[in-house]
Amino acid sequence: MKAKYLPHLLFWIVNIALITLIFGAQLHGHYLIALPAVLMVVPVHAFYFYGLSYYIIPRYFFRHQFVRLFFACLICTVLATLLFRAVDILFVDPFFQAVSDNPANDFRWHVAQGRFIDRLFQPADIASAFIGSNSVVWIGVSIKFIKMWYEKRDAATQAELNFLKSQIHPHFLFNTLNNLYALSLTQSAQTPDVILGLSKILRYMLYECNTALVSLRKDIEILNSYIALEKIRYEERLELNVNVHLDDGMQQIAPLLLLPLVENAFKHGVSETEECPWINIELKTKGDKLTFNVSNSKPETAPEKPAMHYSKIGLANVRKRLELLYPGRHVLQAYDEEDCFISILEIELTD
Repeated sequence: MKAKYLPHLLFWIVNIALITLIFGAQLHGHYLIALPAVLMVVPVHAFYFYGLSYYIIPRYFFRHQFVRLFFACLICTVLATLLFRAVDILFVDPFFQAVSDNPANDFRWHVAQGRFIDRLFQPADIASAFIGSNSVVWIGVSIKFIKMWYEKRDAATQAELNFLKSQIHPHFLFNTLNNLYALSLTQSAQTPDVILGLSKILRYMLYECNTALVSLRKDIEILNSYIALEKIRYEERLELNVNVHLDDGMQQIAPLLLLPLVENAFKHGVSETEECPWINIELKTKGDKLTFNVSNSKPETAPEKPAMHYSKIGLANVRKRLELLYPGRHVLQAYDEEDCFISILEIELTD
């Protein structure tokens, strides 16, 4: 709670200090007299600022109701200007008269004579009140507006990341259940092991991937679990080489970035290759740089276009997540060669 209100407190302290210095300089260095006068108008600034920042702008701007936004800001500005002038007449002017025997000479302060309404609408004083009421507030509104814009952008980015991550779960589950179905048709003794392995991976996806970063070692462990499930299905028919070289293994990575590349190699490379299917997987780190290479055999005949489009779902999700999570710090290249498909991913794991 304290952290929530601390930026507001600092904002008002800085503004009060700056206005006191400026106003005190106009009063020939009488800063202790300028400070109470500044404090008298702070409630007007606060009313104006919080009305704009926490009611008018969120209510109309982000709903694209710009006409209503204009008139609401106009009404709020006029009201704040009149309140600022009223505080001047009722509190600030009498205060200066009380602290000075000759305010006109000592502080060059002229107090208009006449009724309250006449003094309230003095054109020169209204202009001064307009400047005084807006100078502080619109600085604060600009800061608040930038903050809200960043919050909206971050919320939209996080929503998109969650959507992309949620697509990984059913895509992976669909493929693995297909494998499990194939084993169950032959009443394979390995079916319980596949179910157990699938349970482990799903537990990781559902309960351990809700953070922005996970341990690289843990993500590799789940990757190995997935590979083990696929090896059960293909048995000796598949030539598989996996090489992992970690210089320290303490790095962290966004969860489930590597799995779709391996999944595509199995689902849309090996499963469609009838003779001598193979996959080579190499992962290595050097400092903060991760390099992940996946290459796999290709079927001799190209699949139909709908299948080809489906095969790119995982890769497209990886590209989008990389753009959001590692902008300017990654390279993902895919090579469609005559007899193989190669994916090369490079990431700078820390900013």
